[in-house]
This record gives sequence, structure tokens and C-alpha cells, in this order.
Amino acid sequence: MAMQVGGAEDDMMVEMNTTPLIDVMLVLLIMFIITIPVQTHAVKMNMPVNSSAAPPPKPPEIVRIDIDFDGTIGWNGMLVADRAELEKRLTEVAAMPDQAEVHLRPNKLVSYKVVAMVMASAQRLGVTKIGLVGNEQFLN
Repeated sequence: MAMQVGGAEDDMMVEMNTTPLIDVMLVLLIMFIITIPVQTHAVKMNMPVNSSAAPPPKPPEIVRIDIDFDGTIGWNGMLVADRAELEKRLTEVAAMPDQAEVHLRPNKLVSYKVVAMVMASAQRLGVTKIGLVGNEQFLN
């Protein structure tokens, strides 16, 4: 009587041994738990301190110059009669120790020479804080 090793059909083991994989996974899980820093639920904020410093300065004054399609000039919503009155007002702005911001808002249809005249007058009289506002109308 001879000893028979294996089955008659030479069956192979088709199932994978998962025990070592589970062991490795548990070791990795423990390592991650140890190395992850403890999460705190506190929010760090820099709160203002009570100081005796002066309050922040008031925002600068804004002068709005509108130029309509026919060349009429408006100063903060009021019509300006002529160029002499515009230059008088620009001189007052230039004489301020802290100059007001001048926002120039030309209409899309106005002639360039009117806008250039206002800008040249402001520059000649010493207005340094001037900017064009409403340029999005010129995109199309």
C-alpha cells in the first residue's frame, strides 16, 4: 500500500491566505493613529486690543465729474456753467492739504476733446488724485 499525496484530480488551493494581509493592515492602522496629531477644535483669532490710539482717518472726499454726451460737465450732480467755473473748482481741490479724489466719468458718446480738456485743466492746476471711472461702458 502506497501513500497517496494530493487528490485524484490534483486540486490546487485557489483561496488566498488573508491572515498576513490583515496583520499588516492592523499594524499600519495603529501606526497612523499614533502619528496623526491630535485635532483641536479651537479657532485661533487675533482679537483687537483696547488701545488709546487715534481712530483711523476719515475716508477721502470724492469729487465726481460727469461729462454728458453733448459735452456738458457736472460737478457732483450740479451743472458747471463754463470752463472758468470748472477751473475755479479744480483750483479749490488742488489747494486742499489732503486732496480729494476726482472721479472723472465721461459718457461713451462724448467727444474726446472735452475729456482731454478736463484732464488737462486738472493736471495744469495741480490735481494729482484723478481717475477715470465707468470704463466698462467702453468694452463694446
